[in-house]
Amino acid sequence: MKEDVQELWLQSAKNFQQTMVESMTKAFESFQNIDLGEASAKLMTPVVQHPKIKFSPEKLQALQHQYMREAGDLWADSVQGKLTVTDRRFADAAWAENSVANFTAAAYLLNAKTLIQLADAVETDAKTRARIRFAVEQINAATAPSNFMALNAEAQRKAIETQGKSIAQGIQNMLHDIQQGHVSMTDESVFEVGKNVATTEGAVVFENELIQLIEYKPLTEKVHEKPFLLVPPSINKFYILDLQPENSLIRYAVAQGHRTFVVSWRNPDASLAKATWDDFIENAVIKAIKVTQEITGAKSINALGFCVGGTMLGTALAVLAARGEKPVASATFLTAMLDFADTGVLDVFIDEGFVKYREQEMGKGGLMKGKDLASTFSFLRPNELVWNYVVGNYLKGESPPPFDLLYWNSDSTNLPGPFYAWYLRNTYLENNLTKPGKATVCGEKIDLSLIDIPVYIYGSREDHIVPIGGAYASTQYLSGKKRFVMGASGHIAGVINPPAKGKRSHWIREDGKLPKTVDEWLGGATEHKGSWWTDWSNWLADQAGTEIAAPKTYGKGKYKVIEPAPGRYVKAKA
Repeated sequence: MKEDVQELWLQSAKNFQQTMVESMTKAFESFQNIDLGEASAKLMTPVVQHPKIKFSPEKLQALQHQYMREAGDLWADSVQGKLTVTDRRFADAAWAENSVANFTAAAYLLNAKTLIQLADAVETDAKTRARIRFAVEQINAATAPSNFMALNAEAQRKAIETQGKSIAQGIQNMLHDIQQGHVSMTDESVFEVGKNVATTEGAVVFENELIQLIEYKPLTEKVHEKPFLLVPPSINKFYILDLQPENSLIRYAVAQGHRTFVVSWRNPDASLAKATWDDFIENAVIKAIKVTQEITGAKSINALGFCVGGTMLGTALAVLAARGEKPVASATFLTAMLDFADTGVLDVFIDEGFVKYREQEMGKGGLMKGKDLASTFSFLRPNELVWNYVVGNYLKGESPPPFDLLYWNSDSTNLPGPFYAWYLRNTYLENNLTKPGKATVCGEKIDLSLIDIPVYIYGSREDHIVPIGGAYASTQYLSGKKRFVMGASGHIAGVINPPAKGKRSHWIREDGKLPKTVDEWLGGATEHKGSWWTDWSNWLADQAGTEIAAPKTYGKGKYKVIEPAPGRYVKAKA
């Protein structure tokens, strides 16, 4: 009997491997129609332009043989009761205790792995192969047996144990998320901006149609003579730098004796639908630099740009340099790109067709909705940021615990269409900032080599939004003295890593050499335990000048207190 069942299973596996290529092709061709949210669906529109997927016969045969061998091993382990599944989605004991569910999970993982191997074996250019792999990864993530009540042993057991209450709660959770327009990653009711996130004491001392400028209350009797301005990404809200007192980079800078100012971006609405990249550089970043100078009376300031804020800061510094102005004494770039040659997984979305589509759609006016941007970034890590919450919230009827970082992640912002279209073409598509004179911003030809000031460049090793190579590449374009530091973890966790936690590591090259690639740089780098913040703090103190008495009031002259920090702009919802 066992032999008959085994033969049936192996025949099924053989049928699967015989049709796998055809199935993958059809799945890839139809992927553009899968609803990943409005933005993701539109982003994938230009991906499918390949009428036929080809493989090397040798590679395909090797994969077929491997699949048949592993399918046979899987069956044998199942019959002998030795089947082990290590994927975290199937880690609960309910899966192992249910032989059918355990076998289903193992078979899924084998098929998913084989599909990825097939995607990697496609004979085509690297970008097309990356797009195919991305599409297959999305399909694999969406079709996991853990995502379906009929197949999820853990959810079924919980439904029985709770006498159906978990199912009822899951339905309520789903209705709630439909109403709010996104999948809940945390209990958003727990948090309030200005009450238990973004609480560092300060005041808004300037505002225009694009930004509010916040000045923070000194925590030391003396401050450095050169003030410090932070430019966060306009694609997110600034309080990622001020979540809680113990992990606030803003509060840390204030505590280190820096007179600190932060740009708080307005959440664009229809009134800003025609705002351009030039508007944001001239009337936001450059304006914030000049207002900071005027309030403090400083001839020059120190500045920091995080993520897209770093790209904007670099652009602003290049504009100022072209004008013969040097109001910024030093700059820090945190997980930021000036060179967009290595953009990681985001490159799968970008080509001429996609950028033209966005230019036609919103290049003259319109809004890139924050919820669409958030959906797109979530699907870059679908298992962790999408399906994990679908399973927990809806199938198991659980409420996600409070987590300030995920609350911030759900607090999305819009982008003006012309700003967004310019950014796509001149960075991700054409990489124009690295070509002297190619890009014109605020009437000036951009040349990054004119930025001749000390810079501190930080990149996160596992960053999937700004790959470590992309962060490092800035070292090759800026002319001043440069220091590069690499931290562990990803785009946010690597940056928000206060010293008191004693977590993670960072890498420094003591000889100061900056070879062409980050891999070469790593060859001479040394690992240091703990946060990179202390190294950066020491570097920034060297750039900040002598100490002077801390101010007793906010603002100066015409720049008076408008309202307490964190201000109105950051509280506006997309």
